[in-house]
Amino acid sequence: MNWRLVAIPASVVPFIILIITANVSPQDVLAVGLVPFLAAAAAAIMRMLLQALRFKYFIRHFLGYDVASTGKTVAARLAGEFVTQTTPSYVGGELVRIAWLSKNGVPPGKAAWVTTMEIIADVFVGSVLAFMAGALAIYRGGSVVGLAVILVTIPTLAVWLGLILFSAKRTLRLPSFSQRIVEKFLPKKRAENLINASNIAIADLCNMSREIFNSKKSIGTFAVGITITVIAFIFYGISFMVLANAIEPRIGLFESLMATSASTAVANLPITIGGSGLAELGIWAYLANLSGIPNLEDVIKDSQLNVIIAWRIATYHVPLVICWIALMKITVYRVPAPNIRQPITGNQDKKPENDSSPTK
Repeated sequence: MNWRLVAIPASVVPFIILIITANVSPQDVLAVGLVPFLAAAAAAIMRMLLQALRFKYFIRHFLGYDVASTGKTVAARLAGEFVTQTTPSYVGGELVRIAWLSKNGVPPGKAAWVTTMEIIADVFVGSVLAFMAGALAIYRGGSVVGLAVILVTIPTLAVWLGLILFSAKRTLRLPSFSQRIVEKFLPKKRAENLINASNIAIADLCNMSREIFNSKKSIGTFAVGITITVIAFIFYGISFMVLANAIEPRIGLFESLMATSASTAVANLPITIGGSGLAELGIWAYLANLSGIPNLEDVIKDSQLNVIIAWRIATYHVPLVICWIALMKITVYRVPAPNIRQPITGNQDKKPENDSSPTK
């Protein structure tokens, strides 16, 4: 966990580089105003809360029951988001959610299925929006950026769709050589137990996959999850729009949604922690190649990089604090106070001097 705390100040490095290399000062960043900044942060937090409610919805409808209260479920989802936002390519949060579900009595395979459906929903909606953003960029003359967004998105979509399709057709297992690799780090018995447990979880996941594909009710549940995901992405677009329009109207909701979707696609590259630097570069490059949008030219000037920096702080660092609090809430337990009893002394059985009870 210590290295994740280092990831937070490390994510500020791109801002320092922008301030040094471009004509941007801290005063320029503050010029966007407190109210738009708070509105952008609120939109980003709303996006995470929608993802948390989707998590609870999937649990209730895929498993058939709630494993915990709404507050605890939301806290677990936000805790996983902290891990997601402090790793390259936004991975790791699903492990937190699987561990939390398993702790609450859910079999590992079913827990993995719930989190996998969350990932599929995010990947599917994010990929469709990224393809739209890439096509729009190509249509308006930004061929390089448009193709880059599309090419970056294709592998992610292919991997996850392939996993779902293969798991619905057959029961998957870890390759035989995986145990030999694990044995390089763990004793043979522990490695064997780990591989066996993983294969059991994968088998459960495949069984869940087949059940879902053969159930119209489950397909409807996934459709509701897709709808929630689309709304969550719209709030992410709103987060940039309110800052881009803080001084004067420059960008509409659709253009902002396309820009943030392209930024998310680029930030998925496993290069930096939490997409730091990539997210800013992605949204700047995308907007810079959409000069055909009316009144958007001002956004791509160096003087408007302050909007991108303010947006990144509002949508990454502010929510990250909330996610860290949620992570501490589910991982740090209160130690019950010891039950202190009075010491037993030899005088306990001694009768008081004024005891008038009869004696033998």
